[in-house]
Amino acid sequence: MWETLRKEEVLKKLKTNRKEGLTNDEVKFRQEKYGENQLSEKNKETILKKFIKQFQDFMIIILIIASIVSAGVSYFQGENDYIDSIIILVIVILNSIMGVIQEVKAEKAIEALKQMTPPKAKVIREGKTKDINAKELVPGDMVILEAGNIVPADCRLIECFNLKVEESSLTGETEGIAKNAEVICKKDIPLGDKINMVYMASTVVNGHAKAVVTDIGMNTKVGQIADMINQNESPETPIQKKLGKVGKTLGIICLVICVIIFVIGLIRKINPIEMFMTSVGLAVAAIPEGLPAIVTIVLSIGVTKMAKKNSIIRKLPAVETLGSSKVICSDKTGTLTQNKMKVVEIKSKDKDFTLELANMCTDCEIIYKDKKEEVTGDPTEVAIVEEALKRGKNKIELYQHMPRINEISFDSNRKMMTTIHKINGGYRIITKGALEALSTRCVKEIGENSFNKIKIQNENLKMANEALRVLAVAYKDVEVLPSTINSQNVENNLIFVGLIGMMDPPREGVEEAIRDCRYAGIKTVMITGDHIATATAIAKKLKILLPGDKAITGKELDNMKQEDLEKDIKDYSVFARVTPEHKVRIVKAWQKTGAVVAMTGDRSK
Repeated sequence: MWETLRKEEVLKKLKTNRKEGLTNDEVKFRQEKYGENQLSEKNKETILKKFIKQFQDFMIIILIIASIVSAGVSYFQGENDYIDSIIILVIVILNSIMGVIQEVKAEKAIEALKQMTPPKAKVIREGKTKDINAKELVPGDMVILEAGNIVPADCRLIECFNLKVEESSLTGETEGIAKNAEVICKKDIPLGDKINMVYMASTVVNGHAKAVVTDIGMNTKVGQIADMINQNESPETPIQKKLGKVGKTLGIICLVICVIIFVIGLIRKINPIEMFMTSVGLAVAAIPEGLPAIVTIVLSIGVTKMAKKNSIIRKLPAVETLGSSKVICSDKTGTLTQNKMKVVEIKSKDKDFTLELANMCTDCEIIYKDKKEEVTGDPTEVAIVEEALKRGKNKIELYQHMPRINEISFDSNRKMMTTIHKINGGYRIITKGALEALSTRCVKEIGENSFNKIKIQNENLKMANEALRVLAVAYKDVEVLPSTINSQNVENNLIFVGLIGMMDPPREGVEEAIRDCRYAGIKTVMITGDHIATATAIAKKLKILLPGDKAITGKELDNMKQEDLEKDIKDYSVFARVTPEHKVRIVKAWQKTGAVVAMTGDRSK
């Protein structure tokens, strides 16, 4: 809702002042009303309760009863032979202790989310800027965000300067998103497109901003994820279902047979106590008390083998579940792809010159570590600088010949940046950015007397359709700089040089792994927060999106009933621009088909 309102409307609804912030009295009132800005957990079960729950299995109950009855009869008969009973109880107790340990280890999801919330926040209250504990934030608080900060709550941007925010905790995409406080978003757009909002647990990677808190704690987007985890109960694994079914069947059969034998003995006038002991002995012998221990040992061997292949399994039954998987839902960025942008195509009459100019018009730094070059900065710019280094064009050396003396930073309104360099007694102005913005500033193309805008636009469209992120590069040489360095005076009468196309390429071995899964009868599905054009292009390259398969966006999912999704889920291989809520729906839809579903990604999200 907040993203669809003007800044002034948001401030009015939240009853706050953009300069003064809230008063201390108002803060106290809202803290009582809204509570603390932190994620809550469901009530944890005690260790004792967890331990008792382990004895709910039908076969385990029969084993315990049988061992107790056996010990009791042995005592009354004066035999005092309790070895069988003790062995059974020891196995049952050890198995239960192992189950408790597994459950405790599994209770880490909410704790991981809580660690994503920052301990401190910079806030304006009563006209003064102060650092406070983030859990004290309330809706209406004015917060200051700077590069390196973790966003402390869901906020509507009021002012921002070159702000980029990484929202991988929500979208899975690690590239910083350029934000704009002036934009008013449409209703029902994907979270990744809400560029006038920032969300709890996101990271500010560039610029700074002032924002007003709209939601805190469990009402934030991260809070909604935490709530889903709280409410979601882990389903039984295939082996647990099979063992439960086997145990129940064996238990019932044993009880029926024991009763029949006991009745037959009574009919034949055999001593009732002797027949009772015979029946109990038969029950104890028939029930495989060693089965839980054997299953645990076998699964442990599987876990050990997986660990040797750098795969850590936290819950033992997950080993068997993995082997039973019929569908793998995979994240794209960092899992199927390298999570590292690379230059893959340059459209220009002079490719080296295009790359040289783009290389100089970046804010990346080249660091020498252990005699190796390491480039740091925005992923798109890093790709350009690294490609230039491969071609022998070191940015540091270029700056020695053409020193950078001024710049006009990138902003989301202009969609371009410009650097100014001193060269041969004059100045070289280099501009790079989105073609739709830069093309209006060009008067001709390099080596030509005119600028064929339609031809360049078609080339740009072709590259974009191949899922490439495209940057246009232009320049001009001047003898004298204007007295005022701004976009209007500098970014004009440019010479168009070329287009640079970049992409996050597939990881080595991924295509082969997907092919092997397909031969094994396992379907691979891509679920990503990226745009559908990029997702489908990568999916086609990796043979995830095959002829006849469909791709769908999160927005389309919102308009689809769960029953319809469950009915048509097998038709889709790519889900783009999705949120964590969508991922839950997708997995549940696949599970409704009877499939065992595995979910994989490059980090906890």
